[in-house]
Amino acid sequence: MKHIVRIVILVVAVAAVGELIWQWGFCRFYVRPGYMAVVTAKQGDALPPDQILAREGLMGIQENVLGEGRHFLNPIFNDFEIRPAILIPPGKVGLVTSKVGANLPVGEFLAEPGQKGSWRRVLGPGRYRINPYGYQVDIVSAISIPVGYAGVITSLSGAQAAEGEFAEPNQKGVRREILQPGLYYVNPREYQVDVLEIGVNQVSLIGKQGGTVITKSNIAPQQNAAIAALQSEVLDEQRHKRYDYMKKSANLFTSSRSGAPATSPVATSQYKPMTPEEQERQMLESGQAKVFGDSMATLGVAQFVEFPSRDGFQINLDMTVEFELAPDKIAWLFRTYGDLPAVVDKILLPQISSVSRNKGSEYRAKDFIVGAGREKFQQDLTLALARTLGLKNITVHNALIRHAEVPQQILEPIQQASLAVEQDLTNKERQNTARKQAQLNTELGMIAQLREQVGQETEKLKAEVRADQEKQMAYIQAEAIKQVAEIRKETAGIQAETLRISSKAEADALRLVQGEEAKGLQLKTAAFGDPQAYALNVFAQNLNPTVRINILHAGDGTLWTDLKTAGLAELGGAEVLKKHPPAK
Repeated sequence: MKHIVRIVILVVAVAAVGELIWQWGFCRFYVRPGYMAVVTAKQGDALPPDQILAREGLMGIQENVLGEGRHFLNPIFNDFEIRPAILIPPGKVGLVTSKVGANLPVGEFLAEPGQKGSWRRVLGPGRYRINPYGYQVDIVSAISIPVGYAGVITSLSGAQAAEGEFAEPNQKGVRREILQPGLYYVNPREYQVDVLEIGVNQVSLIGKQGGTVITKSNIAPQQNAAIAALQSEVLDEQRHKRYDYMKKSANLFTSSRSGAPATSPVATSQYKPMTPEEQERQMLESGQAKVFGDSMATLGVAQFVEFPSRDGFQINLDMTVEFELAPDKIAWLFRTYGDLPAVVDKILLPQISSVSRNKGSEYRAKDFIVGAGREKFQQDLTLALARTLGLKNITVHNALIRHAEVPQQILEPIQQASLAVEQDLTNKERQNTARKQAQLNTELGMIAQLREQVGQETEKLKAEVRADQEKQMAYIQAEAIKQVAEIRKETAGIQAETLRISSKAEADALRLVQGEEAKGLQLKTAAFGDPQAYALNVFAQNLNPTVRINILHAGDGTLWTDLKTAGLAELGGAEVLKKHPPAK
């Protein structure tokens, strides 16, 4: 029995080791970071005819892919292929086209996940593991709206919106809402975004040579180079759309120093407009436009303002109209008329020409030469354009008349008359100037005289003030000295009184103390009954306690020996007497 158990254990161990070698030696593989593994099953049920990706249990390319890391697959029944994952960088979006799923309903061209076709949903920046055999991902740029622009949204899917109405959700047409400056991840297959300039723009009509429309030509500086590149890409795309429109328009042509294509101008009259380069050079020289950085975009206008005056003379005008497209009206303008070139072509140019002719025919040719009449015409023109274009949701700020061309036969007499009038006015002004100069000289003399008088008065006042100040200072000093003397006098009196009182107090104290001491001595003497006894008592009390009395008995010795012994006794005591006994 034990032998059988050992055999079973050995077989199990061999099988486990074999399985381990099989799995780790033949079935194991790695998927590197940033990659994925597409698995193909070699066995299983066959795929339906309209399917290209297989789910688990079906033979073929598996729909689900394997991500980064370690995996184990039986190489007999499965095969795999390492493919890079889909990487969408910042500022880009991924447009997914599904090759698998249910067919789209009739009339729809955007799919949802699980349907076959172009997905409505886009992939933002990031890394995605999507089976490349079933899905195609196209990477395009996101929409970056620069500052000073607005994005008008046109929905490309859904039922068509009613004529003259904004598109609602799930409807095709121009949307009411606009995109403010910023970055947007928009599906260009679902929405078309047109960027339009908001704020003030200019349209200039330069006589018979046509004109230009000055628009924003560059974007605000960006710290992020990727954002700046996206904004330039959006503006370039919009510029090409305008180019396509202007190729079809007889009133507009384009010019750009930033690389946009230019068309040949198509004139609507017998006059040939300037080339884009000539227009740009003239506008720069006249101060109508400035080059911002290395870019300045203009729209050429092959129209001019020409009308008969009230007295029958032909007038040509050079003018500049400053207009503004409000952000809340930009979607309505785009839906009604189109992009900025269309707004200029369909609204601005006809209205400027019409209003200029209507107002200009009320003035004589002389009024366009004389400053007052021209200024009046400019004010009337500005008000009329503001009122007319305001109904079109366009704000007009100024209509500036830079030059008026009138026939030479009337221009010369008017100029001569105007010159004579101006010369007369000049002479009168010169006379007035001379008279004013004489008055000025007189006033200057009076001013000099008054200045001298004021100077003398000032010196007098200064001397008086100085004398008064010195007088006050002397008085103050005398008063101070007087007060100091008085204080010193009072101080000396106080010190003398203090000394007298102090001396009297000391004398009284001394008298009282000594009197009491005398009384004490009298009482002590009376107590002893005899002054001599009291004196002896005081002597005894004040005697040095170390004094000793030695009684010497006369012997055979001499006086000097006794004195020496007595001295030794005082100095050394009994010990000395023992060492030096007195002589017998």
